[in-house]
Amino acid sequence: YKRQVYKIEGERFLKQRNYTTMEPQIFSFTRNQKIVFILLMLIGVVAAVYGLVILPHERFWANLLLNTFYFLAIALAGTFFVSVHIVGQSGWQSSIERIPLAMGTFVPVTAIFMLVILIFGMHDIYHWTHDHLDEVLQGKTPYLNTGFFVARMVVYFGGWIFLAYKLRQVMLQGDHSPELSSFRKSHVWAILFIVFFAITNSTSSWDLLMSIDPHWYSTLYAWYIFSSLFVSGVAAIILILIYLRSKGYMAHTNNEHLHDLGKYLFGISILWMYLWFSQFMLIWYGNIPEETTYFIQRVDDFNTLFYLNIGINFFIPFLVLLPRRSPRKAIIMVIASVIVIIGHWIDFYLVVMPGSIGDKSGIGFLEVGLTLGFTGMFLYVVFRSLSKASLVPSNHPYFKESLEYENL
Repeated sequence: YKRQVYKIEGERFLKQRNYTTMEPQIFSFTRNQKIVFILLMLIGVVAAVYGLVILPHERFWANLLLNTFYFLAIALAGTFFVSVHIVGQSGWQSSIERIPLAMGTFVPVTAIFMLVILIFGMHDIYHWTHDHLDEVLQGKTPYLNTGFFVARMVVYFGGWIFLAYKLRQVMLQGDHSPELSSFRKSHVWAILFIVFFAITNSTSSWDLLMSIDPHWYSTLYAWYIFSSLFVSGVAAIILILIYLRSKGYMAHTNNEHLHDLGKYLFGISILWMYLWFSQFMLIWYGNIPEETTYFIQRVDDFNTLFYLNIGINFFIPFLVLLPRRSPRKAIIMVIASVIVIIGHWIDFYLVVMPGSIGDKSGIGFLEVGLTLGFTGMFLYVVFRSLSKASLVPSNHPYFKESLEYENL
């Protein structure tokens, strides 16, 4: 009953605010936008060819894994963002939920790249696939073996793709009917996604990232990767929202929504730093050679990036977003979000490169070009998905609440 009242009052509220109707607002994916994204993808193709032909092939495969996982993380963060707010019956995010839902449509693309890595590049990244000489790796063979690894990838990507697709499908069905059946179904699919994601986020981070250094492990690792994943996804939502608003879309959103997204960006950056330091401090203080070797390699061989990672992912977002007025200013949020996205790419770089290729790594045309290519591909898929449905969730029972929302 309350949700029906929200809908009825919401229609009246929109008319009072000079919103003539609650008709769909369709994003127009223009030719110029497509050209820009295609050009970025072409840069990525050239960089990939350069990496395969000129540079050591191990470096190409490590970079392909880095960008595949990073943009997979951002895509999954979008679906997780929507799911956790549905389950929590939050209303403020209903005005922006179409953006993170569209981000989730990029997961199938990352599955294609992961398949390529499993077929052609797995031995160049994961040393346990061909090195079982020492006792530690032999003891992990029941879990770290190629067949079981591939089977887990099938489960992970199959589940993510299916649940993200069903959640978006059910939520978009609500645009065509004022009934609440779609909203109730979305609650079920959101719960299923969160449960599945809670398990697979941990195990996939162990498989895809931690197993690059197969002799090392950390009990905080999954939380650490999740915090980096989620804050990068929030930064992507902010950038896409501000871009759409600059083009005249998303007029039903305001600085209150931007402020709450800024809170997420600020809070999760602090969480990331807390987890990073907890993992580092406990291992360093324990001074066990099997554990400290992970950080010794990064401090010795990636010294500049190691300390830059802390500054760019914690101190800059913390200081920029600490004043209350900062998250309400679009230009500040753009700067902070770009810094966070670049910073956590560096974070994942430090996770992947030392254990996979070591001194063969670097940051050059391959790294920059391939990342630009993935960026163009990601934005092309997301903008195409945004153009397939209304940006206004007109029949959402909490839409009125989102329009009237104010931060305290």
